Amino acid sequence: MSERKRIYLCLAHMSDEGLEQKYIKEAFDTNWVVPLGPNVNGFEKDLEGFVGENKRVVALSAGTAAVHLGLLAAGVKAGDEVIVQSFTFCASSHPITYLGATPVFVDSEMDSWNMDPELMEEAIKDRIAKTGKKPAAIVPVALYGMPYQIDRIMEIANRYDIPVVEDAAEGFGSRWNGQVLGTYGKYGVLSFNGNKMITTSGGGALITANEDEWREIMMYATQYRESYPYYQHEKIGYNYRMSNICAGIGRGQMTVVNDHIAHHKHVQALYEELLKDVKGIKVHGNPDSRYDSNFWLCTITLDENLKIKGQENAYKTIVTGAVGGAAGVIHAATSAHTDCEPNANVEALRVLMDQAQIEARPLWKPMHKQPCYKDAPAYVNGVSEALFKVGMCLPAGPYVSDEDVRYIVDTIKAAIV
Repeated sequence: MSERKRIYLCLAHMSDEGLEQKYIKEAFDTNWVVPLGPNVNGFEKDLEGFVGENKRVVALSAGTAAVHLGLLAAGVKAGDEVIVQSFTFCASSHPITYLGATPVFVDSEMDSWNMDPELMEEAIKDRIAKTGKKPAAIVPVALYGMPYQIDRIMEIANRYDIPVVEDAAEGFGSRWNGQVLGTYGKYGVLSFNGNKMITTSGGGALITANEDEWREIMMYATQYRESYPYYQHEKIGYNYRMSNICAGIGRGQMTVVNDHIAHHKHVQALYEELLKDVKGIKVHGNPDSRYDSNFWLCTITLDENLKIKGQENAYKTIVTGAVGGAAGVIHAATSAHTDCEPNANVEALRVLMDQAQIEARPLWKPMHKQPCYKDAPAYVNGVSEALFKVGMCLPAGPYVSDEDVRYIVDTIKAAIV
């Protein structure tokens, strides 16, 4: 009997017509294999048509680069403070430190798992009282594709005149009250990493509101070169533009983006149906009709009292390699434990699912609990830490079939003592 094919969280899926290869071949045939070119221009136009709201888009080498340039364009500089969601991937906060600014972490509210607007305002007031100046920007995050309460966030931000950089890297195609995320704030961030809703292998984009801002961001993304016959730089720029090859993949992917979003929502609905009667397991879904998540990844929480087979052996062995995704270079851990980690039943279920050829992953560890940010200001209410202890991500990508979802659910049920 052959070994079961591994089910990944979100595996890149090309269009059935192979349009990605068509655009890539055009790039090779015309020798446009460098950054910029017709595919970059075409991809940006496709993205502008998708997000709407009369926005301009700049295609970049990574979503992290988009966060960086969004903050830079918003005026963030060394010595500033930036409000950022704590419950997120490090790409939301690291660019703040690239600019010499300080992240101020704000915890989540339970409905969406995203930034708590009321706690955000408390943080703004307290930073003004403590430092004498307001934060330079606010970065809400669409965790796993779930929309944040952007109308409330924008109302508070506008009242204090603080620009918002929406991190919709995981939320491409997600909507709040029918409007695409990334189009509410001054800037919006998208990601096209290898495991996102669509991919350009690696890449991202920054959404902006008007022509002047768009041109300035273009300048920063291409080394900020002045119009001389030699390289003249009056400001520090970056080599952040997307390659014509990667953009060719993106143009093909834009033909299947709506299919991908529909599939992720279908998988979410199937998880909700198949797990609704499983005691101790809860699927996180749209809190109400304002939310329209793309469900980039589907997430569950485990009751802390739920017993999982092998739970007594959780964290007995030190992990020797990166868990999940394409991995990469990591430091070897010296201990199986940290001061903030998923409960033993969550880790036991992850291990069992891994053995069953299912990729599952803990939720993002809150940034305010990361050692590199131990001295950063944090306004916490316990929500993200509590969710991190009980939560898990399940596969949802285009290659995840109904049969796969049933197998995943059966594996979960069989793991419960």
